[in-house]
Amino acid sequence: MKTKYISIITILFLTLSLSAQVDRSVQPKPGPSPKINLGKPQTFELKNGLKVLVVENHKLPRVSATLTIDNNPIFEGDKAGVSSLTGRLIGSGTKNISKDAFNEEVDYLGARLSFSSRGARLNSLSKYFPRILELMADGSQNPVFTQEEFDKEVNILLDGIKSEEKSVATVANRVQSALAYGKNHPYGEFISKETVENIALADVQNFYNTYFKPNNAYLVIVGDVNFKEVKKLVKKQFNNWKKGELPAYTIPEVTNISETEINFIDMPNSVQSDVTVLSTVNFNMNDSDYFAVLLANRIFGGDFNSYLNMNLREEHGFTYGARSGIRANKSTAALFSAGAQVRNAVTDTTVVEIMKELKKIRSEKVTEKELETVKAAYVGSFVRNVEKPETVTGYALRIKTNKLPEDFYETYLTKLNAVTIEDIQRVAQKYFSEDNARIIVTGKALEVLPNLEKLPYKINYFDKEANASEKPEMTKPIPVGVTKQTVIDGYFEAIGGAEKVTSITTFYNKAEASFQGMALTMESKSMAPNKQSVVMSGMGMILSKMIFDGEKGYSEQQGRKTELSGDILEKTKTNIVPFPEAGYATDEKVSLEKIEPINGSDAYVIKEGDDTTIYYDVATGLKVKQVTKIEAGGKTMFQTFDFSDYKEVNGVKFPHSFKMTAGPQIFEFVIKEITINEGVSTSDFE
Repeated sequence: MKTKYISIITILFLTLSLSAQVDRSVQPKPGPSPKINLGKPQTFELKNGLKVLVVENHKLPRVSATLTIDNNPIFEGDKAGVSSLTGRLIGSGTKNISKDAFNEEVDYLGARLSFSSRGARLNSLSKYFPRILELMADGSQNPVFTQEEFDKEVNILLDGIKSEEKSVATVANRVQSALAYGKNHPYGEFISKETVENIALADVQNFYNTYFKPNNAYLVIVGDVNFKEVKKLVKKQFNNWKKGELPAYTIPEVTNISETEINFIDMPNSVQSDVTVLSTVNFNMNDSDYFAVLLANRIFGGDFNSYLNMNLREEHGFTYGARSGIRANKSTAALFSAGAQVRNAVTDTTVVEIMKELKKIRSEKVTEKELETVKAAYVGSFVRNVEKPETVTGYALRIKTNKLPEDFYETYLTKLNAVTIEDIQRVAQKYFSEDNARIIVTGKALEVLPNLEKLPYKINYFDKEANASEKPEMTKPIPVGVTKQTVIDGYFEAIGGAEKVTSITTFYNKAEASFQGMALTMESKSMAPNKQSVVMSGMGMILSKMIFDGEKGYSEQQGRKTELSGDILEKTKTNIVPFPEAGYATDEKVSLEKIEPINGSDAYVIKEGDDTTIYYDVATGLKVKQVTKIEAGGKTMFQTFDFSDYKEVNGVKFPHSFKMTAGPQIFEFVIKEITINEGVSTSDFE
């Protein structure tokens, strides 16, 4: 330890002595931009129009190749999703090799090979490159579209659409694009159940035959290859690919609204709001403003230390992260957007703060320090990225597809460093709209609209498909004679009757879920009146547990044990299990609040204190949702349970599926086992 202290002191004195030789009153001058030496591609073109770029790089025995069909955006109309299905089916075997044999050979050679409706990508050892390139060429030119594979991919796509129909982020992204570009624009249309069901196998075949052509394609090869050998290989594998004429299509013009307004989409099941301010703008990589816009966006919302994130996350604690973005587009208008997902309670304040920061970046000059900081970050990431073969591939391709100067990336840092604080303010005023932007809020009308209506913006309403709609019905009156007791009685009757429910003294269930490829198991045990145990396990170990014996208990995560105390302990003591509703009648903190729509059906809303809200379906009486406010690490988050798939066990109905949402994490649990009045003892709660 003494040696360590001496070392620290020595370093300190060395630092001080070196500092003494520097005049800190004079700001150091920035050094010259690092010299960037990108590999110059050698090029050739096949008779069918396929343009090939080859960059030799012999540092590692690896090769990457990217085939890009550089078509303009394609409008799919009432068959939106056909390009997605086409991409999923390309690579599912060819006329020369079955799907299984194709995939097994790629795996055996330790390579990666993927396809999409706009091309293909491979990465392999250089000694196997000729064969992997052959497989890429075969998959691209000779796909086999079978009804069996088509039906399978359609079902996967439909399942994905169904699973995301209640996702605030998914609905928000869909409506934002549709409103910004228009639903008749390739960037404004979206895939739906209806459009997917309109697609037949013949449509996929026709899409491939129409748009997957070499005369508008680029093949970029980077790595441990010899140009002359590559040229022979490419000619052999791609010469027979037939070119074709693409259908004429004019992309609709895009315009912003004349005055900033709020566009509201009601998501009754949401505990968070998505707030996004967006506008469209003409912006491409050839613009002289390109580098200034990159830096301005990074200062405003493109970095952790940006104006937006420092305000909404660090200062106010509204969100896990706030961001802005603008991407150059050579075919149509680019989209500038800024926003975050925040708690319902702070939705209106978030709008105010985003617009405040937007006004600031437009009206006030950034500091020299802010500008130099983001420049340094860009320089660092750029220099690191040019070491990666896939980066060189992307740069070479972008130079061609965007018609950029050949030295665009070699002079990248010089142009970046030439940007001034005056440039930042100028481009912010030009590209970051404050006066004709859409403030798109996707959230729960009942909780956010009253405060949004106080803001100085007109509010227009849209449904989940971006169709204009009426203002959502905010609430419904509770019918005469309906009380919290009648709601609870109705719930008990719906699941099997009060007599059967009260006869349950012990309860055990086992639920399973998957998270990021890891299998999770949740085992819950309870014993009346208030003993509880919940154990979460995965990867062969216990991840977390909560044990309560009726008087005391603890929680444990990753081996760290914490005794239950304070309000949590007192609430756990008074919680009646397995049905807390049994104690609602006499609990003064429990109240029937209102009726509101949940997932398309009306639900009674019962509040349990200030932190828990439970929803019971008016028609069925069943519990469908529970939302609990949790304070953790000085921040507020919400834990949501959505209950479904009720099935009878020993005469009582229990949900056999539930979705648990905690902050940004979503877990879909399926009940595998339920046991009543057996297999649980007091020792389980010790």
